[in-house]
Amino acid sequence: MRIENSTALVTGANRGLGREFTRQLLVRGARRVYATARDPRSIDVDGAVPLELDITDAASVDAAVRAAPDVDLLVNNAGIATLQPVLTGDLDTIRREVETNVFGTLQVTRGFAPTLGRNGGGGIVTVLSAASWYAVPGNAAYSVSKAAAWNLNNAFRVELAKQHTQVLGAHVGLVDTDMSAGWDFPKISAEEFVTTVLDGLAAGEIEVVADDFARRAKASLSGPPTTLSL
Repeated sequence: MRIENSTALVTGANRGLGREFTRQLLVRGARRVYATARDPRSIDVDGAVPLELDITDAASVDAAVRAAPDVDLLVNNAGIATLQPVLTGDLDTIRREVETNVFGTLQVTRGFAPTLGRNGGGGIVTVLSAASWYAVPGNAAYSVSKAAAWNLNNAFRVELAKQHTQVLGAHVGLVDTDMSAGWDFPKISAEEFVTTVLDGLAAGEIEVVADDFARRAKASLSGPPTTLSL
């Protein structure tokens, strides 16, 4: 997909990866970038268009769809990690994590898919994880949600093929943002990750595996199930 002169909408754009996606899209010549957050006053990227959006709230999604009819690139970035094991973690917290990372992503994409179609097909970027492919000890609820989000994104690609929407899934191990604070593993910068993803989008790719950690996780899929853990 051509980024120059595109109109993008980025979820969770007030910090971390969402903020960096917003910044780089503008640098690459996007005509307009709707930077969304529950509180649009928290958006601080010069040139972005702040827009209120709670991906878990249907009325909020509907309002954003009406406010941004020119979108041809959707960046599904918003998500949470609650550090819950699946068997002993708090069930309501796990349910909230799945609601956000899976159903929130689905709700936004269902809302904007017709808009993308009317605007020539466009593209979708969904931020996934190496954890889509293995269970993270102590954070397995996140793995469950990202595994579901991975297949959800694959379903987007299948169902939107007729309107020629490029659907890209972006996997990474750990990015140096506030979400990964406290995890003592190698991390790549937000700038490096977003650069890699947007380069892949511009090249027409449908999957970006951005670091060695994620590449090892994907390679483990060909082994026995016991390899699918950290």
